[in-house]
Amino acid sequence: MPSQSRHRLKPLLLGAAFVAPLWLATVPQAQAAAPGVPAGEDLRLYDIAEGASAARIRADIETLVGFGTRHTLSENQSGSRGIGAARRWVQAEFERISSQCGNCLEIVRVGETVSGKRIPKPTEVVNVIAIQRGKHDPRRVVLMSGDLDSRVSDVLDADSDAPGANDNASGVAGTLEAARLLSQYQFDGTIVYAVLSGEEQGLYGGATLAKYAREHDWRIKAVLNNDMIGNIEGINGVKDNHSVRVFSEGVRIAETPEEARERYFSGGENDSASRNLARKIKSLADQYLSNLDVMLVYRLDRFGRGGHHLPFNKAGLAAVRIMETNENYNRQHQDIRVENGIAYGDVLAGVDFDFNAKLTALNAVSLASMAWAPAPPEAVKIQGEVSADTRLSWQLADAGNLAGYRVYWRLTTEPEWSHSRYVGKVDNFTLKNLVIDNYLFGVASVAANGNESPVVFPGAAGAF
Repeated sequence: MPSQSRHRLKPLLLGAAFVAPLWLATVPQAQAAAPGVPAGEDLRLYDIAEGASAARIRADIETLVGFGTRHTLSENQSGSRGIGAARRWVQAEFERISSQCGNCLEIVRVGETVSGKRIPKPTEVVNVIAIQRGKHDPRRVVLMSGDLDSRVSDVLDADSDAPGANDNASGVAGTLEAARLLSQYQFDGTIVYAVLSGEEQGLYGGATLAKYAREHDWRIKAVLNNDMIGNIEGINGVKDNHSVRVFSEGVRIAETPEEARERYFSGGENDSASRNLARKIKSLADQYLSNLDVMLVYRLDRFGRGGHHLPFNKAGLAAVRIMETNENYNRQHQDIRVENGIAYGDVLAGVDFDFNAKLTALNAVSLASMAWAPAPPEAVKIQGEVSADTRLSWQLADAGNLAGYRVYWRLTTEPEWSHSRYVGKVDNFTLKNLVIDNYLFGVASVAANGNESPVVFPGAAGAF
């Protein structure tokens, strides 16, 4: 059987409870879709999902661990130890990746000199980013990030060994591997691969990059922050190599008082752009990745804690945190030691490289699909008070890859979108006999290649 037919069968094999009739499994997607409706899948994404290399990720993590410490306040001039050496290696690696794709990546260092509670003296915090420009809509950006810096028990200890194998060499290695995979393709929108610094000292790198993006007129539509994506053994004793958490804010932290009042009366507490970005990531995992369950966690981050997606949320952007499901606190923010028979420290032994590759594939598929999709719809509005019908409207875009739009709806108690209808290349649609009071609604842009933007909830509460 040709490889494309094999890929088409793959989604049918994921649910053991469903057995497709033989005739259904052999119907090509193009024939299964109604005339004029884009195909529901992009076969290239199956290849991307299978392309992440655990061996390459392991080699990258071993190199990063080999710098001894990557603490933000550590050695900056050495060629073999500290944050400076690690940063220069990351830049060289991005340059090597770019050389293999005809210099398709623009490598930029984005930094600021900062000081604060965890930075007692002014220190340069530098991010290394690689930009893969889109061919049709280069200002529209989807971004993947990992944090370069590491730490031990004392957040100000810049001298002790702090390998940071899982926290967060795993995220940096995943970002580099995603760049290797996706640099072999061309996209409509721009993909940015960001290795951020200063996370442990106060999320400085993310804030600096969010500011840089605003100054350079980037239209960031998605930030995928990867912080600890390599551990499968939790402090609770659970071993789990097939699930991942995606954290997302509900009510936008950047919401104005006027927007809050609108949301209070019309809904949207569970439908920020970040939350619908998270739902999009889960839907792509369900379609294109085998043996990976996405747990949508409906809060900004772990209880009382934060990550490098927060500066982007504060800037009003859609941003989520992707990370392992079961954390091991003995391997986080710890001096390397053995006490009472328990080994502490974030060392290589705590990383499962196959799992790291699987979560890297989740990122790569998500980035590729959104970069191949049109931008999320703008100016989405809804009407239907005291009516049997619900009317959605939006601004009709002129993007070259836009085929049309799909409207979505779900019960207010449902966590994910459950119903949808493709409505074509129009700027409004009325859902007959669907009462606005009983459901939540949204709209997504659809490309001819089948890729869709995240769903946009009407009004300021859900705008990207």
